[in-house]
Amino acid sequence: MMRRVGVLRRFREVRRLSSSPIRGGRACLALAGLLACGGTALAQEALVTAQLGNAVEVVDLASRKILQSIPVPGAPAGIALSPDRKTAYVTRPEGHGVSMIDLAARKVTASLDLPGGPLGIGVNPTSGEVYVADWYGTRVFVLRPGAEGLTLEGEIATGQSPSGIAVTPDGATLLVANRESNSVSIIDVASRRETRRVAVGQHPFGLTLSADGATAYTANVVSNDVSAIDIAAGRETGRVATGQRPYVIALAAGKGFVTDQYSNTVTVFDPASLKRLAAIDVGDHPEGIAATRDGGTVVVANWGDNSLSLIDPSTLTITGTVETGDGPRAFGDFLR
Repeated sequence: MMRRVGVLRRFREVRRLSSSPIRGGRACLALAGLLACGGTALAQEALVTAQLGNAVEVVDLASRKILQSIPVPGAPAGIALSPDRKTAYVTRPEGHGVSMIDLAARKVTASLDLPGGPLGIGVNPTSGEVYVADWYGTRVFVLRPGAEGLTLEGEIATGQSPSGIAVTPDGATLLVANRESNSVSIIDVASRRETRRVAVGQHPFGLTLSADGATAYTANVVSNDVSAIDIAAGRETGRVATGQRPYVIALAAGKGFVTDQYSNTVTVFDPASLKRLAAIDVGDHPEGIAATRDGGTVVVANWGDNSLSLIDPSTLTITGTVETGDGPRAFGDFLR
């Protein structure tokens, strides 16, 4: 416990600790395979940044086993996948750069040093451009992947301490959560310029888009809520209360799911009405969260107890857990 507390303090500056509850489903934890709990088998992988273990772990969600641990020095944190899902891009806040992983070969094939504090990362679904947020600055780096690796092509000005990144499905609009500015930058990709800045809750961190790219949701760490943003109108349309220190949001089965770091829960809400529906107990200090491609499972990375929690978004129950390496963060797009 003392080592964990010491490490938390060590990462405080990089992370800023952003950085009637449902308690059912625990009986399924010891059962092998999701079919035992009435779900469908998963032929999918989670690519988990184990920040304290300096690795990216390839986790098979069906067998709930780590298939391989890929060494990535520099405290890997943010992760995003190429449009063809064959390459992972990983930020290294302590290594001051980004690593490129060939997921077929399961090894790092290239790295690029960057100034500042690279943390949040996203990929343009149409062009393949990679966007990296400088946590210590007011900019997003634009990287171009190629046969030789990554090339720095430019920068885009944002608010203070950019963190979560998302790109609309048409690849035309980039959105960035500005933690210290309490805002979200809406950026035109073609001109690489901010066109609007939307005020949201206090210290937005994770940022997620609806499937149609019309609505953005930010997890506001300090105000303990989620903001909904109409992207076309460039305005906040409402908020929903969460647990303590919300971090990232996932959408599945017509619901929103938010990791609450200090509450050790996932808040469930209705994206349409912005009404809070439930809270699900998960592991210690949940951070990264995402839904599988089929929408049948929500995967939560629990940074504090080295595990993944698997949630059925229909029944809102825990269907399984997976042990991971040290400090699973999975901040970004980590399922394929």
